[in-house]
Amino acid sequence: MTEHLIPIEQAQENLLSCATFLAENIKSSDGRGAAMKEIVPRFLEKGEVDMAAQLADVVDDPFVRDRLLSDVADKCAEIDDDEYALQLVESIEDLSLQSEAKERIAVRKAFIGEFDKAFEITALLDHPSHALGIIAYRQTVNNLETEAQQTLARIEYPAAKVNALQLIAGHYEKENKIEQANNALDEAVKAAEETDLAEETARILQYIAEHFRANGRNDKAIETFEKAKLIAEKVEGVHRDNLLAGVSIGQLRAGSVDLADRTLDLVNDPAQTAACLVGFSRVFWKKGEREDALESLEEAYALVKSQRDRDIRDSRAHFATLGTIAVQFAKCEKPERAIEIAQENISESEQTSALAQIAQVCTQQSKDEFARQAIAAIRDEVNRMSALIGVADAKKSLGAEEKAIEVLNEAAALCESIPQLPARSSAYNELAERFHEYEKTERAQELLHESLETIADIRDESTRAVTLAQLASVYEQAGFTVSDAEKEILKTMVRRAEW
Repeated sequence: MTEHLIPIEQAQENLLSCATFLAENIKSSDGRGAAMKEIVPRFLEKGEVDMAAQLADVVDDPFVRDRLLSDVADKCAEIDDDEYALQLVESIEDLSLQSEAKERIAVRKAFIGEFDKAFEITALLDHPSHALGIIAYRQTVNNLETEAQQTLARIEYPAAKVNALQLIAGHYEKENKIEQANNALDEAVKAAEETDLAEETARILQYIAEHFRANGRNDKAIETFEKAKLIAEKVEGVHRDNLLAGVSIGQLRAGSVDLADRTLDLVNDPAQTAACLVGFSRVFWKKGEREDALESLEEAYALVKSQRDRDIRDSRAHFATLGTIAVQFAKCEKPERAIEIAQENISESEQTSALAQIAQVCTQQSKDEFARQAIAAIRDEVNRMSALIGVADAKKSLGAEEKAIEVLNEAAALCESIPQLPARSSAYNELAERFHEYEKTERAQELLHESLETIADIRDESTRAVTLAQLASVYEQAGFTVSDAEKEILKTMVRRAEW
């Protein structure tokens, strides 16, 4: 018999303990690792670091073991058990993961305001720039601006400095200190221009430009987008068009239709051009320019449909763009057109995703008939059930809670027809969480009992342990206790595991 960290009596009465007991019995190295990846974080949420560390240590896969030990060390740093945290880090075999774990501890210390300890840890790092950037950001949050500037000056890697300055700008924005935010963004632009990779620089400059725009400085946004565009033009390979399309949408958001059009003309890939035009449509619609929004959308659709199979560079992106176009038609209050285009998509996953989103959009627009049409067009019952949950959420956002509950009951009726047992259990869990939000406690408990019964029938021992751990979290969050009938199910699972 396998020696267990979890007593058998405890496993028969507690969901997480039972999941852990089952995981300890798994013979497959991969299976046990997969189960522990789900279980160890749940012990960390409860603050049980010793148990989490012991469970991580029984994993045979060295990479998974080291990752889990890093998570435990991070939690130890959070609860101020630094000695144990560093002890765990030293037991990590992979040197790069060990270094990453030390960095995480430094960052954790910065977040809880223990800057001296954070600096002590960064002194152990070969590449401390990222950690120093987070320290500078947290010093700013704690009104230690002078110290933050000194920390920023120690950062050698430009991208880390840019990240820190954007975080600092974001903090100032939340505090409504817009001038200080824009000063931080100016510094970020300078740091971005020092990065080595053109693609990275162009992308970073786009993010900074968006900050300027949000702060009401469209002039600075346009200036920064222009810098990004000039760099993106020189990028070779598949990323060039994506970068230019992003710049083009940003320029339009910042108020320059002319610059946006000129940048869009530089994009060669029709799929990227179409995706950009969808972005144009969103901007125009938000501004109330409905005609321009629909015109851009029709142009995007025509462009996608005109592509011949042999001309499509990336079929996944092609189908995703078609799905996005369909959803945007719904947002532009053209539900029939939206559903029609969604059904043209030969990628089943993209078609389903688009139809589910269209159903939500139509519900929010109080166009229930079209929402129903979109739901009915979804062939797979699992996906249809998920789409119904989305519709229920949309009903809730409108304040129609009784209607939302009706839709949830409709979704619940589909659960039994889901053939894959793990997916069925997950569906029961999700629905139970929704019913609990509506204070329908009895209904939530019924569904969770169904979930447990479903898990008991799962044959794969790793999947059974994983789904049981997931169920344990739902019980924990809802504050539910395990009933006597459910304890009997746990006892049966434990007995089977011991055979």
